[in-house]
Amino acid sequence: SAVTTVEGVGSTKTKLHPIQKRLANCHGSQCGFCTPGMVMSMYSLLRNHPEPTMEQITAALDGKLLLTGVLFLQECCPMKGTGGCCLDKEGSISCSHEGDRVLNLYLFPSQRVAKQMQKKTLVFHGPRTTWISPASLWELLELKANYPNAPLVVGNTMLEMKMEGVYHPLILYPARIPELNAVCYTENGIVIGAACHLAQLREILITVVSEQPEEKTKVYRTLLKQLKTLAGEQIRSLASLGGHIVSRGSTWDLNPVLAVGKSILNLESTGGTLQIPLNDQFLTRMQNADLRPNEVIVSILIPFSQKDDFVSAFRQADRRKNALSVVNSGMRVLFKPNTDIIADMSIFYGGIGPTTVSARKSCQKLIGRHWNEQMLDDACRLIVGEIVLSPSAVGGKVEYRRTLLVSFLFRFYLEVLQELKKMYPSTFPDLPQNYMSAIGEFQVTPPQGVQVYQVSVDVDPGQPPQDPVGRPIMHQSGIKHTTGEATYCDDMNPVDGELSMAVVTSTRAHAKIISIDVSEALKVPGVVDVVTARDIPGENGTEDERVYADHEVIYVGHIICGVVAETYEQAKKATEKVKIRYEDLEPILTIKDAIKHNSYFGEEKKVEKGNVEEAFKTANQIIEGEIHVGGQLHFYLETDSVFVIPRKEDQEMDVYVGTQYATAVQNTVALALNVPSSRIMCHTRRVGGAFGGKTTKPPFFAAAAAVAANKTGRPVRFILHRQDDMFIPGGRHPLLGKYKIGFMNDGRIIAADLEFYTNAGCTPDESVLVIEYVVLKSDNAYDIPNFRSRGRACKTNLPSNTAFRGFGFPQSGLTAETWIAAVASKTHLPHDKVREMNMYKGASATPYKQDFDASSLTRCWKECLEKSEYYSRKTASEEFNKQNYWKKKGIAIIPMKFSVGFYVTYYHQAAALVHIYLDGSVLVAHGGIELGQGINTKMLQIASHELKLPLSYLHLSETSTVTVPNAVVTAGSIGADVNGKAVQNACQILRKRLEPIIKENPQGKWEDWIQAAHQQSISLSATGFFKVYVTNMDWMKEEGNPFPYYVFGVACSEVEIDCLTGDHKNIRTDIVMDACFSINPAVDIGQIEGGFIQGLGLYTMEEIKFSPEGEQYTLGPDTYKIPAVCDVPEQLRIYLLPNTRNPMAIYSSKGMGEAGVFMGSTVFFAIRDAVAAVRKERGLSENFTLDSPLTIERIRMACADDFTAMIPKDKPGTYKPWAIDIE
Repeated sequence: SAVTTVEGVGSTKTKLHPIQKRLANCHGSQCGFCTPGMVMSMYSLLRNHPEPTMEQITAALDGKLLLTGVLFLQECCPMKGTGGCCLDKEGSISCSHEGDRVLNLYLFPSQRVAKQMQKKTLVFHGPRTTWISPASLWELLELKANYPNAPLVVGNTMLEMKMEGVYHPLILYPARIPELNAVCYTENGIVIGAACHLAQLREILITVVSEQPEEKTKVYRTLLKQLKTLAGEQIRSLASLGGHIVSRGSTWDLNPVLAVGKSILNLESTGGTLQIPLNDQFLTRMQNADLRPNEVIVSILIPFSQKDDFVSAFRQADRRKNALSVVNSGMRVLFKPNTDIIADMSIFYGGIGPTTVSARKSCQKLIGRHWNEQMLDDACRLIVGEIVLSPSAVGGKVEYRRTLLVSFLFRFYLEVLQELKKMYPSTFPDLPQNYMSAIGEFQVTPPQGVQVYQVSVDVDPGQPPQDPVGRPIMHQSGIKHTTGEATYCDDMNPVDGELSMAVVTSTRAHAKIISIDVSEALKVPGVVDVVTARDIPGENGTEDERVYADHEVIYVGHIICGVVAETYEQAKKATEKVKIRYEDLEPILTIKDAIKHNSYFGEEKKVEKGNVEEAFKTANQIIEGEIHVGGQLHFYLETDSVFVIPRKEDQEMDVYVGTQYATAVQNTVALALNVPSSRIMCHTRRVGGAFGGKTTKPPFFAAAAAVAANKTGRPVRFILHRQDDMFIPGGRHPLLGKYKIGFMNDGRIIAADLEFYTNAGCTPDESVLVIEYVVLKSDNAYDIPNFRSRGRACKTNLPSNTAFRGFGFPQSGLTAETWIAAVASKTHLPHDKVREMNMYKGASATPYKQDFDASSLTRCWKECLEKSEYYSRKTASEEFNKQNYWKKKGIAIIPMKFSVGFYVTYYHQAAALVHIYLDGSVLVAHGGIELGQGINTKMLQIASHELKLPLSYLHLSETSTVTVPNAVVTAGSIGADVNGKAVQNACQILRKRLEPIIKENPQGKWEDWIQAAHQQSISLSATGFFKVYVTNMDWMKEEGNPFPYYVFGVACSEVEIDCLTGDHKNIRTDIVMDACFSINPAVDIGQIEGGFIQGLGLYTMEEIKFSPEGEQYTLGPDTYKIPAVCDVPEQLRIYLLPNTRNPMAIYSSKGMGEAGVFMGSTVFFAIRDAVAAVRKERGLSENFTLDSPLTIERIRMACADDFTAMIPKDKPGTYKPWAIDIE
């Protein structure tokens, strides 16, 4: 066997693999941190399936999160049956075929491949663990007899995930034992080895289903259904069937099916063999039905089904794929021959308790009953009574989970009725038409995309071919992304004496620190020191936010001290030995509590125009309401990272850091060490995603590491573990939005009074600025003549929330669209008409009196209506809803006015440094930071255009405080604007210096001109600077010009919801964005696409959960779900509005980094439209509010029916909830 990494697939030093070329050329990477994994997923797929289907491609990408560039990813893959690639199509970027086809590359050098695996035991010794891979079953059994507590691992997916930090002295790896991998047929069914991987199980079952009669394979087909959505392909390729069974996780999807299928476990030990049923007693670990410590599951018998057997399985998860089930179920009924009389029945549920549970008593009471509606009603009530879920149950969603118990049963009842009708058409009646839509679950359809933009030569036919501005140029680091050669902070090679750092964080939301005892931590082998606030020679952060907590902790996750050791594992182990004594103080956790205690940061912010109170008096109708918008975690794939290397002289220090704001890092470290900023050199080559989250937090992480490096005199590497990175830095601000709207019966809104509260967390951070932006942007795209908006940032004892892509607008914009929808519902007018009549048009002014032209907004609206075929699809959606009771479609079109930049003028300055070397090559440096948004690519395009040079002459290395000092933060969608102007300025200075030489020798080469300039002592280095944008906001007068310009956009989304489960399918999204003249359309479209998908996550699935004590539950990808391939609309179409100009920005472009996020709200309102159709049909109120995120739970519970009415309800205040609502 061999391990092939991305470096083995291809590199710039050897030869690129076609996958790597295509992925880069098709713009399939942005930040690039996850790109090597994508390459390996595709490479593995093509190794196993040389001509894959789109379904197989989609399955291979199950594990990809965030999905920046997902459409480009799928476009660059080979298509089924062609043996070619999309680049062969007319109009596509060319791809040379050099004979290096996928199938012609060896996985491993043939001369190194053993002809036959040696059947001998393998033993590996480590400092803590011995790993043994026995060659025979008997040897394994002897080892288990001698070491009964030694765990067996195959894929190690369960042990590694659940037992992190726990070390076993002996681990047994049985995967090479033939008996544990064997597959054989028996008279009763198939016997599958326990070590078979789940991916192998899938292939086995596919073969069996194709060969055996349908009536014998009902259990197998049900298992295949569950395997489609169980985990991701990487996990399925590692995890084993035996491990899945014996670990008995509550939400494991196969166990309920295996249980109802009456599977048998074949056990062996040195004492002999034994068979036990995989039933409820085994699943609940009853002593007389469980494995003994010395026993091993060798194989599993999965019996054939019978003619009168009916088997099915169900699951509902927060994400359709690669997510643990919220609730799952396996159901089976056996009828007496040729009847619908129940002879036997079994139902198992997962996600209800600590393990899979059986509705045994309910099933026994149903034996002998006919399969009819009365039986269904009784069965539902029996199950609700038998399967009890505590109101304080771990995981929350209690009423929703109870509802799924009976919703799944109803779906099973209908499926069985349908099958009975097929088997005995003359005996059983047809299924009622309005019930048909309850059958079947949403399938994942490979997404397809359309991207339309105006190419630069259409704008300027005389543009030289080598001029890259306006063209879809590949990302500057695209090839390095795909080969794994792009280096990030933690990729830096180790240096002599390097230490690793782990931090001790507070376990209390609010408390005084009484003492810190580090004595036991210092005894851990490898530990060098423990660093606390006392070790800081300078300033401990700021008055509001500390590097290390000194006297008080103000949230769970507050950094108290850092342990530095020779390895990270040693440092992490030592953190567990640090003992902190606290004196608890009363915490404030929710917005409601903060309002009650008058706990705020800063003063109230307000803008107002017109006379709101007088307008309310003249309104035909007035509505009042509120919406809660949940927060969002950044979940950048590269966690916060810093590597600090002290120099030997003058207290100098190099700080390599993933940040958006190198100047802040430099200043914070300098203050902490009590040295001038000139002694601190910050370096950032690229960042693996940021989204605003690496603005204010990395300076403190860098200072923490720098203090440790200063104390020990050694380099310190501080890379936050994923779990730490999810609860220490904070995220997007949760928001409570209240509104009072006055409007006329024709839908015209004449008055709006808005009130906002954000949960800022424990320190000010950027929270005052965020609430200001919430207020300033709360009108979205609507011209309301009498308008008032107010906001406060609430101070609580939660992680300090910070900047996040969109900076307050995604929350306030959703509030605006909520009251627009409420007006439309109240007036019974089409929502699009209410939006259109209240939109800004032509020359307009905001509530804060900033003038702007809304003509492009109107154009985007009309273009989107046309491109999306909104009206015809709306009609089709309504017709679909008439025909389907249990599934509904919804469609929504939403406009957007997004402000770019900051109202503080000095944030719009930038500098650049351009060197021309004697060989003619050019080095470009600027103050912006490459976060994946393509800023470096655009800077090189600008330099190429201004210097009139091919891109091959240009190079851009890193952002450093050494080359460009005092750079402002890269944020606000303004980075390319201001840094581009600075690069342009520097290049124009150089070009002007060269003009006399070029004039003397116009036919000369660039290299000749540079040599001549050098000989004439002309400087070939220039600094460029930009400071033109002038913005301001006077909060006392409630007016100003806070933004350089606006980005306009309109999006339309269509969805389908499952009323029984709350699941939804994103059918299609059309986005029209006013990007003006795009410097790089591929980069800008990628940013719009990525922003939209991140917004889709914000509004429909990403939930942060906190305990009543302020402890964050959502600490990793298993508990916090961001979008994956399965969540992308089946059709995603992005159009850049043609023939528009922005005189404010370089080359008349616009910043596209953030605007796409709000476009995700169209999915939210499309779901709302579908829910409204449900409620109207069922006679429920059409005036309702849905909070964000609009999760499966909220969708299902809004679609009230007999099943939601049937479940028990818990009275608030009579129990302690598992989680609290903080917004």
